Amino acid sequence: QVQLVESGGGLVQAGGSLRLSCAASGRTFTMAWFRQAPGKEREFVARINLSGSTTYADSVKGRFTISRDNKNTMYLQMVSLKPEDTAVYYCAASKISLGTNSAVSVVYDYWGPGTQVTVSS
Repeated sequence: QVQLVESGGGLVQAGGSLRLSCAASGRTFTMAWFRQAPGKEREFVARINLSGSTTYADSVKGRFTISRDNKNTMYLQMVSLKPEDTAVYYCAASKISLGTNSAVSVVYDYWGPGTQVTVSS
């Protein structure tokens, strides 16, 4: 069983930046970030495979950058933050390499507890 732990959330003004981290206790394949705002469904943010290939939600393209190192840690660099980016951000990981279905939350095997990101206007 792989455990995921997020860190780096906080309160930032609109236009500011934050860097989230997700540390995995074991080997994973596809890793991703999802977010859930109050009263809304959990939504896909970005994902990265072991090969380094990435996919982003249209709402964050050009502002967020997902990356991972070779020690099972994933990052999400967020710049030009907007109030609508306010949400709990979750790290997710899979046991196998995911393809075109990697934006769907149910295909991920492991989840972190989440970290709050609040962007004030």
